[in-house]
Amino acid sequence: MRVWSLLTTFGLLAASALAVEIVAEEQTVVPEKELLVSATFPETNPFGHVVNGENNILLLNVENHTGKNVTLLSVAGSFHHPETEKLIKSANNMTYGVLLIDNAKVQLPYTFYSEYKPGDVRLTVHIEHVTEGEKHRVQAYDSIVTVVEPELSILDLKLLSTYAILIGLISVLGYFSYITFVPQPKKSVKKPAVSAPVGPVTATGAGGYQEEWIPEHHLRKGKGKKTGVVSSADETSGAETSGAEGKRRKGRK
Repeated sequence: MRVWSLLTTFGLLAASALAVEIVAEEQTVVPEKELLVSATFPETNPFGHVVNGENNILLLNVENHTGKNVTLLSVAGSFHHPETEKLIKSANNMTYGVLLIDNAKVQLPYTFYSEYKPGDVRLTVHIEHVTEGEKHRVQAYDSIVTVVEPELSILDLKLLSTYAILIGLISVLGYFSYITFVPQPKKSVKKPAVSAPVGPVTATGAGGYQEEWIPEHHLRKGKGKKTGVVSSADETSGAETSGAEGKRRKGRK
């Protein structure tokens, strides 16, 4: 009896061990082959800031462990509210069309533009690929980033030239608006004033000219000539006198 009980005990133990091995084999999970994608900011942006008004770069590291060749089609991103995850705006879409063979790695740059209110936002990036005619989407990045304004520099020639062009355009538009809509005052033509003679005005002779304006040596010459000149009235009166005297002499004879 004792031998029989021992054999029974050994049989039960062997059956239990076999059952445990079968359950362990059923619970073993075979790892699924997949495409591994991760994204990081470059070393020039250690804090992972998204700068407004600039093209921001995100580096995508892709590893093909699917056992098949895949084609990387495109990468797209979107900005969401950090708490409610509500979509704020979609980022740009970049097309690649890169063939990635099995067990190969590749790094792809993803460039996106930002023009949002400074603060924290959730950035999500995903990549689309094709495997044997079927499209798949894999998430590459999902994290909260900080949107900041670009640093201003006094020596930024691009910014200074932009301001100079804007100021010039505004000045030209303002000038044309002023001369177009604002009435311009009429220019009055001033007549030259006639200078009045200094001292009393005296008129001499028939012409009524003023001797104060004639140089003194001219006046002396004119007076000298006038003393030796006999006027026509004097000549007439002289002829009449000589005629009368001749008649008297004839009468006496």
